[in-house]
Amino acid sequence: MNYKTYLYEPLLGKDEKKFVHDCLKSNWISSKGKYISKFEKKFSKFLNIRYSLSVSNGTAALHLALLALNLKKSDEIIVPTFTYISPVNAIKYINSKVKFLDSNLDTWQIDIDRLEKNISKKTKAIIVPHLYGQMCDIQKLKKICRIKKIFLIEDCAEAFGCYYKKKHLGTFGDISTFSFFGSKTITTGEGGMVCTNNKQFAERIYKLKMVGVVKDRYYWHDIIGYNYRMTNICAAIGLGQLKIAKDILKKKKIVFNNYKYYLKNVNIKMNKEFPHTKSSFWLINIFVKNKKTRDGLAKYLKKNKIETRNTFNPVHKMPMYKNISKRKIFSNANTLSDTGLSLPSGPSLKKGEIKNICNLVINYLGKSYFRKILP
Repeated sequence: MNYKTYLYEPLLGKDEKKFVHDCLKSNWISSKGKYISKFEKKFSKFLNIRYSLSVSNGTAALHLALLALNLKKSDEIIVPTFTYISPVNAIKYINSKVKFLDSNLDTWQIDIDRLEKNISKKTKAIIVPHLYGQMCDIQKLKKICRIKKIFLIEDCAEAFGCYYKKKHLGTFGDISTFSFFGSKTITTGEGGMVCTNNKQFAERIYKLKMVGVVKDRYYWHDIIGYNYRMTNICAAIGLGQLKIAKDILKKKKIVFNNYKYYLKNVNIKMNKEFPHTKSSFWLINIFVKNKKTRDGLAKYLKKNKIETRNTFNPVHKMPMYKNISKRKIFSNANTLSDTGLSLPSGPSLKKGEIKNICNLVINYLGKSYFRKILP
């Protein structure tokens, strides 16, 4: 369908084309070339972290992060059920046990208040996805992990440009992962990054993503590895994106502020920044009273050529995972999934486009949601 306004369109600058053209000119278009190391170094500098290893996508990044920890089949990994499916799939890739946790209705993130009760002797790691450019109390979570001696993996696929107390998300845990899919805050078309301050983890991740090849010996492999390498062309795009990353984040804050202004008198929940946090506002979400209203609103906006997306389906409801936590309800995750709608959130959205979207939202929801008429 041809939409008038799409859910997300990336913002590309001049350098991305310039660097890609340089790749094509040099013939270094595969997984070797100068832009790979340049992108990794610049990314490390942006985050203020020691090691950044580029990979083919965000799911590969999660898989490598878990492999680096040398976890066993009997080990348990806690993950919220309200998330994109990749972190859960990654746990199954290494044959470890998934343990779902509910989310907090206010932050939309993993419910830290329920966490300690769910940590057992088998729990060896926690994956915390920072959904929609929001975050949990990462400092409290880090403290729990340190006391309980369990690994913390930050899934920052949606959290590039997010900070807690001026420290970038992805620098609190043992390992963090990023995605550069086309709809992410910065993109390489398809790609990801694994970040850590631990030298041993970094060395293991590098070897694993390079198909397990032995250093300085061609075509000799002493472990089972994976072809999870990023191409030089993708890295070239990423390097160009980093040059305009701060501008992209500023524009996304303006997009959020415009939504906040036009929807300020509507009785809905939406993104917000908590004390000591700075959000990237990756996707602007609104939460209405029930699923029927959410589904009707999505249909109405689609009719008016506005692309939207329902918030994530809880993973525990999916066929391959429904038997993991049969007796648990995860009521908050179900509510967040049933009532949430992601609105167009690209950094290039104009004020007039946002006003039009908000007027459509207001028109559909009607007087029961609206406290007073906008000027």
